[in-house]
Amino acid sequence: MTMVKNSNSSEKSVLKFLGKNDNGLTITELVSLSKFSRSTIRVVLARLEGANKISFREIGMAKVYVLGGGK
Repeated sequence: MTMVKNSNSSEKSVLKFLGKNDNGLTITELVSLSKFSRSTIRVVLARLEGANKISFREIGMAKVYVLGGGK
């Protein structure tokens, strides 16, 4: 049960950071802004993308994540 609570907390944090940045954020930027590890951020981004809450665009080798589903 604790894991679900932490998961919801991390998802809310990522959504909050993405909501404040209209241009989107990379994984590296999200790790720097949050207290979470890169691994945790990757899992959260995958969940949010699967739930169609966020999307990403590729810029070179980087993925920039933004709020909203679809690409």
